Formats: sequence, structure tokens, C-alpha cells
Amino acid sequence: MADSIDVTLTVNGISHSVTVEPRLLLVHAIRDVIGLTGTHVGCDTSQCGACTVLMDGSAVKSCTILAAQADGEEIETVEGLADPDGPLHPIQQAFADKHGLQCGFCTPGMLMLSKALLDENPHPTRDEIKHALAGNLCRCTGYQNIVLSVETAAERLAR
Repeated sequence: MADSIDVTLTVNGISHSVTVEPRLLLVHAIRDVIGLTGTHVGCDTSQCGACTVLMDGSAVKSCTILAAQADGEEIETVEGLADPDGPLHPIQQAFADKHGLQCGFCTPGMLMLSKALLDENPHPTRDEIKHALAGNLCRCTGYQNIVLSVETAAERLAR
């Protein structure tokens, strides 16, 4: 690749040394180079949040970050929430149990944003949940069941 750079992305605990164009967005490195397609590209303008991942524990919209900026950082995607051979993560299970998803397109971003929230604030109020989720858009659910799902996940994680 002409004008390419080498970066190391640690995604879900696995180190990936990849060669990318300097302008490649993290979302495309995750999806197209590493092959983890759970992180969605929704709007290409950082408005919807479907591409939300955790970078060093903080929720970020991966369409706003260059892969080069994530060099050496710890990235967690929706695929990293649950062990592939184990049960769903409590947040995933709560979204399933409380109907926090319909079409599922926004769900990976909602799950990762919810994880960041609950890692930082294990007992959020309903208003804190709504505020935290305000940057991610859902066109299906009306948000009521998403908020209920996060509340349920918080209860389950507190046990």
C-alpha cells in the first residue's frame, strides 16, 4: 500500500498488527480489516452512534476516530461482550429480555454505550440513563424498552 502506516489495534483482547491508509477510520479498520462486523456504520456523520465502541473503557463513535489514533489503545466491540462459548453478557440478556431492540441496527452501539455507562455508574437513575443514551439514535423502539433494558442490566450486574 502506498502511503500506508502500520498500527497495532488491540480489539477484544487480541492484538492486530495491520497496515492501513492514514485516513482509514477506526470503524472501517474494525469491520473491513479485522473482520468484526458487529460495529455498524449507520450515518457516516457521527450522529447515530451505531458505530460506538469502547476505547480504553470510554465510549467513542468509531466513525470519528482514525485507526492511527487508536494505535496501541484497547478497543472493545460488541463481539467482546460475551464469551463466544458462554452465556450472553448481562447487558445483552437484558436487552433481549426487555425488548430493547427491534431491527437491531442500533443495538451494538447501544450495548457498548450502556456498558460504558454501567462501568462508570453502576446505579444510574432513569434520567442518567436517558442522558447517556442521548447520542445514539434508534428508529424503532421509542427508547422506553432500551432504558428499561439498561435499568434491568444495572440491577442484574449489582447482584
